[in-house]
Amino acid sequence: MKLNRVSDLTKGNIIKSLLLFALPMILGNLLQQLYNITDSVIVGRFVGAQALAAVGAAYALMTFLTSVIIGLCMGSGSLFSAAFGANREKERKESMWAAFWLIAVVTVILYVVMFACTDGILHLLQVSGDVYGLMRTYVRIVFIGLGFVFLYNYFAYAMRAVGNSVVPLVFLVIATLVNIGLDIIFVIGMGTGVAGAAWATVAAQGIAGVGIALFGLIRMPELRVNVKEQKLKKEIIQKVMRYSFFTCMQQSVMNFGILMIQGLVNSFGTIIMAAFAAAVKIDTLAYMPAQEFANASSLFLSQNYSAGEKDRVKNGLKMSVLLSVLFCVIISAVVFLFARVFMGAFVQSGETAVIEEGIRYLRIEGVFYWGIGVLFLLYGLYRAIGKPEMSLVLTAVSLGTRVFLAYLLAPRTGFGVLAIWWAIPVGWFLADLTGYIYYKKKCTI
Repeated sequence: MKLNRVSDLTKGNIIKSLLLFALPMILGNLLQQLYNITDSVIVGRFVGAQALAAVGAAYALMTFLTSVIIGLCMGSGSLFSAAFGANREKERKESMWAAFWLIAVVTVILYVVMFACTDGILHLLQVSGDVYGLMRTYVRIVFIGLGFVFLYNYFAYAMRAVGNSVVPLVFLVIATLVNIGLDIIFVIGMGTGVAGAAWATVAAQGIAGVGIALFGLIRMPELRVNVKEQKLKKEIIQKVMRYSFFTCMQQSVMNFGILMIQGLVNSFGTIIMAAFAAAVKIDTLAYMPAQEFANASSLFLSQNYSAGEKDRVKNGLKMSVLLSVLFCVIISAVVFLFARVFMGAFVQSGETAVIEEGIRYLRIEGVFYWGIGVLFLLYGLYRAIGKPEMSLVLTAVSLGTRVFLAYLLAPRTGFGVLAIWWAIPVGWFLADLTGYIYYKKKCTI
């Protein structure tokens, strides 16, 4: 199989096309999550609970920051995919040029803001004194990798838009192996603590970002923009901004809500912070395949919707829901049954209070993974059919519910952190209901 191949997703067996396209994306995103998970496992087991809490709290912050970049790339990728499906190559190249510079400018702004406001952000997150110094060290180093995150995701979504989901996976495999190897050398071998874990992550991101950019420009002519296509046309910029803005806002609002939850969790002390830090990694890893399958489904639907293949869109959506729910039910059972084993991978056996709280979190969230699986599919559907603003609406419903209930009940009632844990699935289901009602009443596919 040639790495630089492109694929037309408007032809062939629907389930086969979906699975072959989605599988590398799922594996790639799982590997991407291993960047921080590797840091957490090694730091938690070889440095201690405070270091684990610091890296875990930093994860929520970094996820929010990278979600801005990933959201812009994801939204642009939907536009590239639509143009590819409709054979509008000139528009696709012009959109790629406009999107590259738009996202590059946003990345530079993030650099300036984050380095200038690190301490203010950590105070806003209510980071406890025993964790503050470690978290500050970690995030200041990891911030350096934002430019590499931009390069990787821009070229990854540009490749996926033309049906190539294999190359992004290859570079993530390489980067993940580098990350794990450097974690072992820096943290375990050299005793550099959270700083070493952070530098390992940045090095891995650099390899993935620079590597995929060079491969795309050298080996894939579909990604090269010639001089005539290097124009920033007003109508193209507006189109790119519309798709990118709403998807970016959807990703950012989602992760800002998670960041607000992280701030509330931090107020309950180091034990709860450490439990949440470990459990969220397991949580995210568990439903990440459903999220990435939804992203693959979105690009599949986008190509077919733009090509006028309405029956293929309907059948593709049905198959996506069936496959996603089936996977989520299976992974729910696995997480519920093996929650203690999973927590033990992150936390030293003597940290019993941390382990028990993590198990409680996982057994509440884990039962309801199918709710977030459906929500991810709804996000992808509305991007694919040119209604990216609905993804933002659904995120506002989901996260708004979660944050409102958590802040209303956790500090003021006897539920405590249980209110935070239960608010999450309630938000998923309200958003699912909203998305389904809108689909039945307003969408004519």
